[in-house]
Amino acid sequence: MKIFVASDIHGSKHYTKKFAKLIETENPDQIILLGDLYYHGPRNKFPKGYNPKETANILNGYKNKIKCVKGNCDAEVDQMISSFEIEDQYETTINGKTFLFVHGHKLDAENMPNKDFTFGGHTHIPVINADLKNTTYVNPGSLGLPKSKDGSTFAVIEENKISIKSINGKVLYLVNF
Repeated sequence: MKIFVASDIHGSKHYTKKFAKLIETENPDQIILLGDLYYHGPRNKFPKGYNPKETANILNGYKNKIKCVKGNCDAEVDQMISSFEIEDQYETTINGKTFLFVHGHKLDAENMPNKDFTFGGHTHIPVINADLKNTTYVNPGSLGLPKSKDGSTFAVIEENKISIKSINGKVLYLVNF
């Protein structure tokens, strides 16, 4: 099974199109979106290729594969242009391990759930942190408004490993489980 996890698209049609090309090439079984899909937020600049409606149209093409959680910049109106449900959180089991997917704006080092893996976006900075007491924390970074030298990034869960990749496919971080 292959799962793509992406966060913080913020209405960037440009990076959503690049992500869609990877989806077509690698054909993941599932796509999990960690929120902040369309709106760029009041403190952020407009992302490259800002076009929320077209971003929604691209994502809607994968509606049968998408699980999505709500971000702090998502609103009820976003559900109206999305052909997939936007939930508060998503939990599943993969290879006997528990995975929790949230946006991440309510998480900090002292407030981590007791799950094997917790995925959260929000900070726009990719990281895999296995040093936390209750969980291994994975942040896939941001597709639309990256705040790291790595540029646009996303995560891949495949077999017994989690990787964070650049939009160009380069593996930046890797953990086995």
